[in-house]
Amino acid sequence: MAEQTWPSRPRASAWTGWIGFAAIMMIVIGAFNVIEGVVALFDDEYYVVGPDNVLVLDLTGWGWTHLVIGVLIALAGAALLTGAAWARVVAVVFAALNAVVQLGFVSVQPVWSTIVIALCVVVVWAVVVHGDEVGGAR
Repeated sequence: MAEQTWPSRPRASAWTGWIGFAAIMMIVIGAFNVIEGVVALFDDEYYVVGPDNVLVLDLTGWGWTHLVIGVLIALAGAALLTGAAWARVVAVVFAALNAVVQLGFVSVQPVWSTIVIALCVVVVWAVVVHGDEVGGAR
């Protein structure tokens, strides 16, 4: 009986860890967004806003926005762990969207929003630059 040989799998690059990092960071960022949204919805006195509220929306609107985007980002991060090409596209779109949303919230939480924007930029960079190096995602 002839011995069956399996096709060799391409070796994953050392940079593949960046995709895992991006996925985990998206899940964490999503969880933080959900917490930020829930706090805005249930404790009107927690965030200090000026008389004109926050850019475009009132605090309740921002609470719902953070809640929904947080859930979507966490789900996109979980999907990114699969290595699927569609998950990379969704991850980049949601991370970029979250950076824009945080920019609108910067007047309420300037340090936190700046940190989240920076993390979103790192996530986008990791996925765009190293996304095709994930084993099995071709």
